[in-house]
Amino acid sequence: MSEIDQTIGLPNVNSVFRLFLPEHLAATLMLAGGVTLYAVESYITATIAPSIVRDIGGLALFSWVTSLFVAAAVLGSIFVAMRPRGITLRGVYVIAALVFGVGSLVAAIAPSMPVVLIGRALQGLGTGALAALGYAFIRFVYPEPLWPKATTLYAAIWGISTVIGPTLGGFFSSGSSWRYAFIVLVPLGLVMAALAPRFLPEVEDDREQIKTPVAQIGLLLAAVLMISAAGAIEATAIKAALIAASVIAVSAMLLIEARSRNRLLPSGAVSLSRPICRVYLAMLALTVVLVSDVFIPYFLQSLHGVTPLMSGYLVALVALGWTFAAFLSSSLTGRQAHAAIVAGALIETAATASLALLLARDNPQGHLPLIVPAAVAIFMMGFGIGLGWAHLVAMVLKLVASNEQDKASSAIPTMSSLGGAFGAAFAGVIANGAGLVEPGGTSGALSAAHWLYLLMALPGVLAVGVSLTLDRRASDRKR
Repeated sequence: MSEIDQTIGLPNVNSVFRLFLPEHLAATLMLAGGVTLYAVESYITATIAPSIVRDIGGLALFSWVTSLFVAAAVLGSIFVAMRPRGITLRGVYVIAALVFGVGSLVAAIAPSMPVVLIGRALQGLGTGALAALGYAFIRFVYPEPLWPKATTLYAAIWGISTVIGPTLGGFFSSGSSWRYAFIVLVPLGLVMAALAPRFLPEVEDDREQIKTPVAQIGLLLAAVLMISAAGAIEATAIKAALIAASVIAVSAMLLIEARSRNRLLPSGAVSLSRPICRVYLAMLALTVVLVSDVFIPYFLQSLHGVTPLMSGYLVALVALGWTFAAFLSSSLTGRQAHAAIVAGALIETAATASLALLLARDNPQGHLPLIVPAAVAIFMMGFGIGLGWAHLVAMVLKLVASNEQDKASSAIPTMSSLGGAFGAAFAGVIANGAGLVEPGGTSGALSAAHWLYLLMALPGVLAVGVSLTLDRRASDRKR
């Protein structure tokens, strides 16, 4: 810390709290607020969705409450990069906040599930754009040394939201109270739209001029919808078919992307020889692994005799680990930042694989000597991804030319959404195929826990291999 900083009590130059100094505070609150809306709303609605069905029906459409939100969020993030000329980033923020507010109102007053789905789609469009804007604005709001700090803050928000979201959802889960979970968001969207012109900078549109890549966008959205639907379907054969179809759609999108002059992703994003492609691949793989935590509460309850409430607290260790590691590594740069990415991928992979032994134990009495090691592994899953995530994001922002920054920023939440959707679907296929439902019971749960975490660790091995190729100099080069 410099003498001046010591004298006036400013945070250390390597501290994330620099984001909250007076010159950055308003923009930080606006951008972090957009990311928070996306993260928290995802978990709140997942918690209250059963209450919506009990109140107004629509069980057959239950899975689309999440699927449409995710697909629309991907479209919203794409809009940030593909917006028409003349609409600035600040203008997109105002539009996104208003769309989110309207979507929340539609969902709140919905008389039936189809109307709820319309509201959820609008919410997804708004929050997807707001999340992408958080990254798109970083280079305009903060000096470059603070870019990793901003991404650290966003990583911490996602981690904390996995606890806050379900908790808030629980307050609105009885009777028709679910409507209030949407109503309280309406004025928030309006306030954010009103404050954006005042607190966010007006920046030059430096994008390259291209036509909208309609084919790539359509294939990507189709893939997201199919994989999201697969995650909610019980029949293994149908689930597997949807996963296969979504993989084909993504593959076709990448082939078109590689040959087209109208690209959805930044240059080099589909070529493994380019660093930016390997960064995105590492992010995707790490997210796929992490989503296997969705089954942790079930195994804790069915195999270890843990109460539902306690299992919720234990799975929240993933969020705690992510948040703790994000702040711990926020000051790392250069070689140390690269080491954090590699170490984080190794830790997440090892922790996930260890759950194949630590969770797959018949412990109906809930003996702590068996639960505690599993809890440590759960914490380390989140710790691993949190250790390197912010540095991967910062690398994305540094690896691309200025006229492709919006594309690069928009692709970050898209990778998270794709990884989450594919991870949830893969986890479902593995668990069901390993005996979770048939034969079921303790023996089925033991087999499912063992194979699920053993196989879900494999994408982590890919992330480790890819991250080893990202030398520390990559973040200093434009590609």
